[in-house]
Amino acid sequence: MSTLPSPATKEFGSSTIEKQVYSLTENLKEFLPVMNDRNRLGYALFKFMTGAGDEPLVTVKRAKLKLVGISEVELAKKIDAGLKNIKQ
Repeated sequence: MSTLPSPATKEFGSSTIEKQVYSLTENLKEFLPVMNDRNRLGYALFKFMTGAGDEPLVTVKRAKLKLVGISEVELAKKIDAGLKNIKQ
């Protein structure tokens, strides 16, 4: 039995909102050690940036993230600061 190779993954351009938001969450890996948590947070923040999601504090509280060395409020403040630098 043989398997097919996995499909190619297309990367977002460096100036897209998606790439900027996911890069922001990846930069928080010292506080969010679980990769899946960072991916879920990135998706939720992307939805917020496009007008369909909750603000960062609500997202952080509801996402059930495994946080290390930081509180939910402090993380939300870091995310707010990072989102202000994202160009739409």
